[in-house]
Amino acid sequence: MDFNDSPDEAAYRQQVRDWLDANAPKARVAGDPEGGDGMAASKAWQATKAAAGYACITWPKEWGGQGGSPVQNVIFSQEEAKYPIPGNPFQIGLGMCVPTVMTFADEATKQRFVGPALRGEEIWSQLFSEPSGGSDVAGARTKAERAPDGSGDWLISGQKVWTTGAQFSDFGIVITRTSPDKPKHKGLTMFWVDMKDPGIEVKPIHQMSGGSGFNEVFFTDVRVKDSQRLGAVDEGWKVSLVTLMNERLAVGGQTGAGWQQFMEAARNTPGLDGGSALKDGALREKLADWYVQAEGLKHTRNRTMTALSRGQTPGPESSIGKIISAVQMQELGNTAIEMLDQYGIIDDPELASLNGAFHFSLMFGPGLRIAGGTDEILRNIIAERVLGLPGDIRVDKDVPFKDMPTGR
Repeated sequence: MDFNDSPDEAAYRQQVRDWLDANAPKARVAGDPEGGDGMAASKAWQATKAAAGYACITWPKEWGGQGGSPVQNVIFSQEEAKYPIPGNPFQIGLGMCVPTVMTFADEATKQRFVGPALRGEEIWSQLFSEPSGGSDVAGARTKAERAPDGSGDWLISGQKVWTTGAQFSDFGIVITRTSPDKPKHKGLTMFWVDMKDPGIEVKPIHQMSGGSGFNEVFFTDVRVKDSQRLGAVDEGWKVSLVTLMNERLAVGGQTGAGWQQFMEAARNTPGLDGGSALKDGALREKLADWYVQAEGLKHTRNRTMTALSRGQTPGPESSIGKIISAVQMQELGNTAIEMLDQYGIIDDPELASLNGAFHFSLMFGPGLRIAGGTDEILRNIIAERVLGLPGDIRVDKDVPFKDMPTGR
């Protein structure tokens, strides 16, 4: 691994620092990032980045990017994180949905959607997971059938769940079942949809963390044009792989309080012997484990950075980042609240330790362990594609989807 920037990378990093110093927000805007002042601040910052070519650095210049390298994108993200920037409701659209549109849509569709999404004028959501499928994207039961009027349009009916940001999204990409007579991976078709169309109902899910970032989305005979289809009929699995590949890179990384914040809290919390809780041997063991995990993740990211710098494509080892950091986030939050004893029940950000960051870690951790692939899915990826272990036996590989047992 090479821990240092190349001369070109160092020059680009300085360019980014100069631009951010002149343009980045100096204070965080108060308010809900999903609406009101928070959303307005997010859109304003996105437009500012887009105007300078920093919104999607790796995108071609003709689509508003810089035609830059992945490592330049990482450099910008590293430097941007040092500023109190607003929330990013565009991550799913620009990281997953719009690249899929750019790959499979016709020219008119791309011209219509890419620019507004890049500038933060329109927000996208990804409609994949379903109540009966979970992380098995190919198990989708939401159906799309040709309209009976001979128009060539499609009617979509079904339910999606865990859809992030659906309540404020303008558009979305949805995977549907179009041929139940084929095996589950071969009868899927993807479309883009207008989230304001008749027949689409969005119901936010109140999460135990206090937020409502996830949603249920119901489709009732939603009419879409055939021109809204992304890829060939019944070839939606191939299209979804493009989206999922981007999702693995977009979801993950360290979120919430880390081992440094825990150590500081332990230092300032009384222990059983009257001294600092940091002297407790069991806590120190956990702290050491979290530190080792954090260092391992840092060096794994350094390997990814090195690969990007050399023009290589990072492999499936990127799945390691989320599975480690999400579990650590939940465990660290739980241990911190137990350490705080009776004060651990106080979750008011104005009164709680670290403004309630430990409570957020505990309550949001389970959701992060689902987003972008469950722990089990990611372990399978690591086992099969990193360690070279044999894959799971799939008894449903050649079974028509309509003949698969439903558990009823």
